[in-house]
Amino acid sequence: MIKRPLNKKLVILFIVNLFFFGADAQSTKPVKFSVIAFYTAKNDEAHISYVHEANRWFPEMAKQYHFAYDSTSNWKNLNAQFLAKYQVVLFLDTRPEDPEQREAFKTYMDNGGGWMGFHFAAFALTPSGIPQNWDWYHNTFLGSGQYKSNTWRPTAAILSVEDNKHPATKHLPKRFKSSPNEWYRWENDLTKNPDIDILLAIDSTSFPLGTGPKPHEIWHSGYYPVAWSNRNYNMVYVNMGHNDMDYEHQYNKFTTSLSSSFASREQDKFIIDALLWLGTANKNGK
Repeated sequence: MIKRPLNKKLVILFIVNLFFFGADAQSTKPVKFSVIAFYTAKNDEAHISYVHEANRWFPEMAKQYHFAYDSTSNWKNLNAQFLAKYQVVLFLDTRPEDPEQREAFKTYMDNGGGWMGFHFAAFALTPSGIPQNWDWYHNTFLGSGQYKSNTWRPTAAILSVEDNKHPATKHLPKRFKSSPNEWYRWENDLTKNPDIDILLAIDSTSFPLGTGPKPHEIWHSGYYPVAWSNRNYNMVYVNMGHNDMDYEHQYNKFTTSLSSSFASREQDKFIIDALLWLGTANKNGK
């Protein structure tokens, strides 16, 4: 028998591959659920900034918490065949306008699909470029009705956990500081809707909230829910999703971001725990 000398380079390469690929195979865990995020990212620099930030943050969370994350700006994908591949739908910055897309989404939710919407995804105001012409979505599903007003300029707030037994909030302190945001007020009183479970609200220690310059853009009192779930659906709405921007171009000629929507550890924890709950809930959303 002829003995050939070992190729040291091949041996080293074999050991390296065994170490890295073997370790990777052992650490790989199955995907728990799949998420599809719809967005437009065409109107308002603050919303566009948030969408780009979300599409960087969620893939990082997907690796950490073992879910799959896809995103698309093609709202034609909001159909039964496409949605069948996903357990959770995100609306990052707006809502569908096409009647067929709206019906596909309603059917998806009626059949136990999961949904999380952010900030402008709940906006509707008649008259405006986004009128309230989808009663099921704004009054039945969200429960909020039309947009009424907002704070300005985008600022952080102290948020109060209103339901500390919900899976999305049970790891949170009673109060925490949010990331900067433009806060919305709604037409309907959510506290009078038995289907709505308010999760987070503006804490009274936040007042005055907003810096103006218009007086009505500064809130001095009142009760303002900023995150809630509808007990009839597998859903969570989150009012956050509007970064502070250099609208005045103080720093350069571009409208650059001055804040991050993912800069609060507690707020980030709320979002990811809500998403994990939505992705693993059974068909009746409980």
